[in-house]
Formats: sequence, structure tokens, C-alpha cells
Amino acid sequence: MSLASRIGALAGRIGREVKVKVGADHPGLARAWVCFGYVGNQVVVRAAHNVASVTRLAAGRYRVHFARPLPDANYCWVGVARSNTNTGTQRLLIVRSTADEKTPTHVDVGCATTAASFADSPEIDLVVYR
Repeated sequence: MSLASRIGALAGRIGREVKVKVGADHPGLARAWVCFGYVGNQVVVRAAHNVASVTRLAAGRYRVHFARPLPDANYCWVGVARSNTNTGTQRLLIVRSTADEKTPTHVDVGCATTAASFADSPEIDLVVYR
């Protein structure tokens, strides 16, 4: 058996082993993600996985609705937001208070300036892990 054949067989075996160990329910895989923004007075969803819709609650405040509910509210999320200007104005993705909801069916996120005032963004990227 040639070296190339042995390497090919080894790669195939490794692939089968990894497939068994890393399935769709692996905690290291995102349960939901979305790339959206507020453009032209409307929420625009550019791409998403397991997100049914995004609703604007107020300036800089959004509710992300999951297409398939998560098992519980014990998930974590991370997100970033793009500035709406080229002057270096930063945007942060935050949770404002305990009034913001985090449920198996949706999560509320806020986009704020570094001065802690809510502001919309043309691009917000959110990833949810569980």
C-alpha cells in the first residue's frame, strides 16, 4: 500500500471518528446566529441560522426570535455591532437590565454607544451557544 493510500485511509478514519463525536448537539456549535442591521428604517436580516425574525423594540433595542426554541434559557450569547459612521464611533452589544428578556424562544439585545445611549447599527452580528 502506498503512502498516499495510507494517508487517505487515515484521513477517512479520522473523519468518521470526529463525525461520531461532534454532532449537531455538541455544545461548541452555535445553536443560532444572525447578521442583521437597521437600514432604511427597517430591520434587514442578511443571513441567519435558527432565527425566525428580528424585531426592533426601540432605537438600538432588538428582540431575536429563534426558529426552534432552545432547551432552556441557560445559553450564552456574544455579539458585535458596526458603527454607523466612519468617525470611530463605537457600538457595543449589551443587555440593558433584567427587564430585557432571555427565554428559550427569544433574546433581547441592545446596541449602545460607548456613552451608554441606545443607537441603531447597520450591522449587528449575534451568536448563541448552548
